Amino acid sequence: MEAYKRWVRRNKDYVHSLESLANGLTWLLPERFSESEIGPEAVTSILGIITSVNEHILDKTPTGPTQTRTDDIESSSFPFSLCITLLKDLETLVEVVAQQLYGEERKWNFIAITEAIKAILRLEMLRKSGYKMLLHGGENVNDGNDPDDAALHRNELLLKPPHGKNLEGRAVSALSRFGQNARSDSGPTWLRRVQHQQAIMEPSKLTVAERPSLSTFLSEKGISGGLFLTGEVMFILRPLIYVLLIRRYGARSWFPWVTSLAVDLIGNGIISFVTISRRNSEGFSLSNLEKNELRRRKMLWALYLMRDPFFTNYTRQKLDVTQKLVEPVPIIGILTEKLVELLVGAQTRYTYMSGS
Repeated sequence: MEAYKRWVRRNKDYVHSLESLANGLTWLLPERFSESEIGPEAVTSILGIITSVNEHILDKTPTGPTQTRTDDIESSSFPFSLCITLLKDLETLVEVVAQQLYGEERKWNFIAITEAIKAILRLEMLRKSGYKMLLHGGENVNDGNDPDDAALHRNELLLKPPHGKNLEGRAVSALSRFGQNARSDSGPTWLRRVQHQQAIMEPSKLTVAERPSLSTFLSEKGISGGLFLTGEVMFILRPLIYVLLIRRYGARSWFPWVTSLAVDLIGNGIISFVTISRRNSEGFSLSNLEKNELRRRKMLWALYLMRDPFFTNYTRQKLDVTQKLVEPVPIIGILTEKLVELLVGAQTRYTYMSGS
């Protein structure tokens, strides 16, 4: 494994080119292997895993003598963020295999197990981070380093002397996972990696702040800290609650849909209230990455339009009306028909629209 790590680090540009080529070729795969979606999804999942592992290796490439809090969180302990990313790469394959082998109803047992594992990992990651906001569902480590803050610090150093110190194949997946992989606010993966490494290179304290225990965090932050943790835990547990309710009441029931939306709104509202009302408090000032994360979570609410029963009763009808309206228009009518087909196909997969 160490030899592979060294090879990836020495040939990172070549690795990125191979990954881009391989992911592009998945668009050419047939939609069915022996009348099954397992084959294409397996290929996509394997490529996703390889890409995630390579990115993790490059993220951990030593860039200087100093050590950041990211290294403290993950280098000497369980790689929670990598495991969450790998689970997200595998979850669609798990859903497809479970549905084809065990049926539509029993597949929810396997989806629930997947969501439970992700929730456990995220809760532990929340604790390991010192109860900081999770970024992209835990796929990124919130180490407290803000690239914009690092740039500001670099500009300040120029003005004064230093002080010594990511049902219908890959097209459907790419189209429908915009919420799950809504990373436009924070930039693409390669850009985040560059920003992260730039932050590492900035002058920083060599000592790593000790992570507070739960009791210490609550005693320091008081009621506001308890509310913040409540909102963050609601965000973490919301997908699991939603799947368990679907497993109990069915995907066409309004109860899981309404409950999930309520948990999302209340949890996000609590965090927004705490951070806004305490904006002048150092303990709850948000970094730019955390502000982007709050905006990303609100963007995920758009996925409720694509979830049953709302999709069947409202969104699907609007899509059909729009398709018939533009059908006579050359080119646009064909593109709209294909887009509607992709959206309808994507909606049948929980993992395409889960946003978790």
